[in-house]
Amino acid sequence: MWTRNFTLYFGARTISLLGDAMMPVASALAIGKVYGIAGVGYVLALWTASAVLVMLFGGVVADRIGARRLMIGADVARVVTQGVVAVAFLDGVPPYALLLATAFVSGLAAGVFEPGVGGMVPLVARDPQRANATLKIAEAVTQLAGPALAGVLVVVAGPVVVYTVDAATFLVSGVCLLLVRVAVPRPAPSDVLSDLRRGWQEFRARSWMWSVILVWVFWGVLVVGPYVPLSSQVIGADYGWVMAALGLGTVLGGLVAIRLRPRRPLAAGAVALSGYVAVPLTVALGLPLPLLMAGHLLGGCAWAFWSVMWSTSVQTQVAPDVLNRVNAYQVAGSVAGMAAGQALAGPAAALVEPRTFMLGSALVAAGVVAALLSIGPVRRLGRASRREPADRPLPAPAG
Repeated sequence: MWTRNFTLYFGARTISLLGDAMMPVASALAIGKVYGIAGVGYVLALWTASAVLVMLFGGVVADRIGARRLMIGADVARVVTQGVVAVAFLDGVPPYALLLATAFVSGLAAGVFEPGVGGMVPLVARDPQRANATLKIAEAVTQLAGPALAGVLVVVAGPVVVYTVDAATFLVSGVCLLLVRVAVPRPAPSDVLSDLRRGWQEFRARSWMWSVILVWVFWGVLVVGPYVPLSSQVIGADYGWVMAALGLGTVLGGLVAIRLRPRRPLAAGAVALSGYVAVPLTVALGLPLPLLMAGHLLGGCAWAFWSVMWSTSVQTQVAPDVLNRVNAYQVAGSVAGMAAGQALAGPAAALVEPRTFMLGSALVAAGVVAALLSIGPVRRLGRASRREPADRPLPAPAG
């Protein structure tokens, strides 16, 4: 699996994920110190909204010019935005309008970067499932290391250094992607609206895909989206230990996904996902720290295994020339639900006690698993045949 292309892509993806993981903490500590909680909230919300806004068009452009080129451009844009914020902090207090503007541009870059993430995997890896599992492990490690690194740098060296390091992560990612060499399928000449329509038709034609995303809206709004703000309030000072257990579980789930190859990946992934019920349930019950950590360890493992099964199914069941567009539709649907859940957390906490809401999230999580297993196309979807080796050029489709 560790060809030159995959090694470079792994390096690019890992360092980029580290930069993504640093950003929320850097914003919370550096911007929050100057503009307060509301100031941080608006910056992060604008970042998320702008990413969702361009994600579909990012998929179109990625299929036209190749995901690698678009991802390099996105990395360059984020080097500039994070660098501008670092320079602005040199003068003490950066203008809030500048912070909003850089968050908007950085979100746009993230939005066009994301559709190509999954599309690149079949081009650089002979075995997409093992590649996805390995990348999931890297994601878990960076989600643990990124916030810790950002927190230490803000306290020890200040916001200028933390934003400079964040910019450097995207620079390294761009250089690694620049060194990757892959053949890109040549699409037939068409306009943007036709490309969007083709992507939608491919997405809609796969009932297993759109039905999962439809169910996933409930997951994002009622389970994952509100989890962080509400659970951190309930758990309190032990929240870092609990998140560490969740990250360790994600690593273990990725290791399991490297070895285990079920004949029906989505069905197996949905069964495994039932373990995630332990995450909101242990918070709702107010269990002692060891049991909280055990529940989150199980939940992280369940989440990682499902994620690998889902990503691999999308990458191997969709034709390469439309994969980025289809990825854009499924990612946008998932992120939109999560964003709505994040926005729901505040009003929900004012109306319902957080533990009560977490108990409802556990019930919804169980319902999502039951819904996934009740959908015939999801339950019956088998493994796709293995793609061509990653370093072999892909033939351009006729027409």
